[in-house]
Amino acid sequence: MDITSISHERAVVVALSGRMDAVSAPQFEKTCDELIAAGAKNIIADIAALTYISSMGLGCLLSVAKKVQPNGGKLYVCGAAGMVKEVFRMAGFETIFPMLENSATALETLARENP
Repeated sequence: MDITSISHERAVVVALSGRMDAVSAPQFEKTCDELIAAGAKNIIADIAALTYISSMGLGCLLSVAKKVQPNGGKLYVCGAAGMVKEVFRMAGFETIFPMLENSATALETLARENP
């Protein structure tokens, strides 16, 4: 899995591509831990380029969401498509993480929720 991050005023967008499985999911969590330690309050996980997500990947998303909450932050998830979107739906994660269209929409949602 490839991970890139871009800092914005209110959040860091973490773009993921490839497979988020038991081997690669901890890499995502470690990246987010480092961002949180560096002061990131909100994280947007852009999963548009993910081709696969396992239960371990879903667990890491939940873990990151819990880690940003104590500082008043939130994890936003955007770009889910195809099989990844179906896994989110089947696991009930679309009720935990509203499925936002893309990172721009996530940034707009964040701005509305936290003026």
